[in-house]
Amino acid sequence: MKQYFNLFDFSQKVNYRTEILAGLTVAMTMIPESLSFAILAGFPPLVGLYAAFIMGLVTAIFGGRPGLVSGGAGATVIVLIALMKSHGLDYVFAAVALAGVIQILIGVFKLGKFIRLVPQPVMFGFVNGLAVVIFMSQLEQFKTVINGESVWLSGSPLDIMLGLVALTIGIVLFFPKITKAIPASLVAIMVVFALVLGFGIETKTVADIASVSGGFPPFHIPNIPFNLETLQLILPYGLIMACVGLTEGLLTLNLVDEITGTKGNGNRECVAQGSANILNGFFFGMGGCPMIAQTLVNLSAGSRARLSGIVAALTILCIVLFGAPIIEKLPMAALVGVMFMVAIGTFEWISFRIINKMPKHDIFVGITVALITIVLHNLALAVLIGVIISALVFAWESAKRIRAKKYMDDKGVKHYEIFGPLFFASTTAFAEKFDVLNDPNEIIIDFEESKIADMSAIDAVHKITERYAKVGKTVYLRHLSEDCRQLLQNAQGIIEVNIIEDPTYKVVSN
Repeated sequence: MKQYFNLFDFSQKVNYRTEILAGLTVAMTMIPESLSFAILAGFPPLVGLYAAFIMGLVTAIFGGRPGLVSGGAGATVIVLIALMKSHGLDYVFAAVALAGVIQILIGVFKLGKFIRLVPQPVMFGFVNGLAVVIFMSQLEQFKTVINGESVWLSGSPLDIMLGLVALTIGIVLFFPKITKAIPASLVAIMVVFALVLGFGIETKTVADIASVSGGFPPFHIPNIPFNLETLQLILPYGLIMACVGLTEGLLTLNLVDEITGTKGNGNRECVAQGSANILNGFFFGMGGCPMIAQTLVNLSAGSRARLSGIVAALTILCIVLFGAPIIEKLPMAALVGVMFMVAIGTFEWISFRIINKMPKHDIFVGITVALITIVLHNLALAVLIGVIISALVFAWESAKRIRAKKYMDDKGVKHYEIFGPLFFASTTAFAEKFDVLNDPNEIIIDFEESKIADMSAIDAVHKITERYAKVGKTVYLRHLSEDCRQLLQNAQGIIEVNIIEDPTYKVVSN
């Protein structure tokens, strides 16, 4: 348990100034995003800020790695919109808590490791698609509501917004050349904030999105019937939310691992996410998961420890309790500029340089994942489809590699030495290797360089033995590994085969 309470990672040197400034920057960028997602889903605005505080604090302390930032993320909120519209907020809270339970179980049973099945082209597509989504989502801030309709800004308001955004981007780009002691994003936000206040510039502020003033998250037991019917209603939402949150979270964790050159703990992150979501369900939060944009803001500000996440979460709570009047005057242009730079930094520009060197199927997978992420904003579905396509391509390529070396020994027995895995995709090619009518009475199929992998492979071996048996010939299997013999033994009654073993042959297991 000691590792769970090592809040500030004393195993490494912590730059407290960098961590605190990074945390403040993250809080500034997380507030408008959490408010926007809450309003989009039809939740009270404070529900989004409470989620940002609870998710941020719990995962910063107990999460799978330092530097990862969690909050009220859009990926998980989108899942709950339909439930909110049909049954209301209490059912949403129940679904969020249930999602937390599922996530904890996944972490406890160490199922987080399956994120390793996500191939690199899927990661490229996921990150690039997400960068476009982050960029496009900021364009909503260039709209205003007139007579109940959302319309694009024009004239002087648009010019002011564009000018402030350009100023923010310029500061983020060039301030690090002066000093890296203070995060450029925080400097940009503060400079634009001071400029707007000092000159009385009329522009869109956080207050135009929603009020951020409130109290401490109240304890609240969801007011719903606790019966099987309710469970059947919220379980699909909870399950999907849990999977979406963990998919985005573990992918983000892998991304941070690559950026920092360190290793996080996926299962620990699952437990931390689940615990935070359970608290959300009982403390008026909309739930969430790790947020790539804010995580990248955190890392670009120099954070490498847990302190920045704790500072960000506590800053959000202090703003809700005491600082709302000031934060509500924060110009949205400054936050939009920071998020534009995050989107640019998120995009894997190297994918353009290596695209001609990648296999065509990998290019197809990357583009497909990116398009699904952009069009549907469903990160889990995009990754799932990418993994499925990659798996099918791998199966097809592996199936083409099965081959057989054939020869006759001194006793007139024909040997087939099989190379490559025998599984569902390679069974047809396997069957075509044998010349049943012209072969001698005894056949040996040697699996020293092959492996019987699944039920389709067992069926293929069974059919070959049957074909030889019908013409009075006998098939023997040699050099089966222990797991292959176990598969055949389990299939007794369905398949009958003759197994011979070289007493000097030893199976090497991985």
